[in-house]
Amino acid sequence: MTETTRRSLAVLGLGPMGGPMARRLLDFDGGLVVWNRTSAKAEPLVALGARAATSPADAASDVVFTVLPDLKQVESLLPGQDGLLSGWEAKGITRPILVVHGTVSPIAVAAFAERLLRAHGVTVLDAPVSGGTIGAEQGTLSIMVGGDEDAALSIEPALRAMGTTVRYMGPSGSGALAKACNQIVVAATVTAVSEAMLLARGGGLDLAVMLELLQGGLADSAVLRQKGQRWINTDFAGGGSAQNQLKDLGFILDAAATEGLELPLSSTVRGLFDEMVAQGDGALDHTGIQRTLARRSQVPAGPAIV
Repeated sequence: MTETTRRSLAVLGLGPMGGPMARRLLDFDGGLVVWNRTSAKAEPLVALGARAATSPADAASDVVFTVLPDLKQVESLLPGQDGLLSGWEAKGITRPILVVHGTVSPIAVAAFAERLLRAHGVTVLDAPVSGGTIGAEQGTLSIMVGGDEDAALSIEPALRAMGTTVRYMGPSGSGALAKACNQIVVAATVTAVSEAMLLARGGGLDLAVMLELLQGGLADSAVLRQKGQRWINTDFAGGGSAQNQLKDLGFILDAAATEGLELPLSSTVRGLFDEMVAQGDGALDHTGIQRTLARRSQVPAGPAIV
């Protein structure tokens, strides 16, 4: 992909992923504009040279990256006097690109992209990311892009500021579908490791040694490398939430149904995460699924359950 004329950039949504992604983009473009509903989250970026917008309309730029949990939060940024649509119109930006980095429904984002292009001339790219907060901080995310190919090519330099693996997957919804495939593996891996550690703990094995063995063999994964200590310490606070994992699993099964596919493993894992959220653990990291598995066997998940 070739370099293009530098365009104005903005990041909307400065949470655990959006904040570090914005810092990476700020290194790429010192004129970056940032916005977050909780304005205090923009302050560290402002200290580094970013401009904090007062509203989505104020943040409206040639390319707007959104790092938000779901499509409804992206859609909420568009209407009204303070919305992106008004901002683009006021600034004379006639062909903006709106990048959706959140994990969203492949079906819904394709419909959203078609509607925005037809009604407002906005090109939507679905570009979910994988790699967690560590990948966001280090700029090593995997970014899977769906939508108009020329638009995707035009922003690749910016995407490469945030990720080391950037791939165009196809038309609208393709990036979100690729992320759905990724999430099948992530959710299943988290659940499988939770079962393994629960069995190891029950049998009196040293969990630190067990983790070392898993990481040294075929069972190794980024999940183990980034989150292995959670199972040892039974510290499941923060991180990628179980409620978001459940949301993703719903998207996976919806996409599978559209293709006439049955995914029994994903269905089983979705049932477990549904149970976890119903038990009040939805805000915990998804590794906390071990708590749900432990409850089923009426055993403790560990000595210091958070």
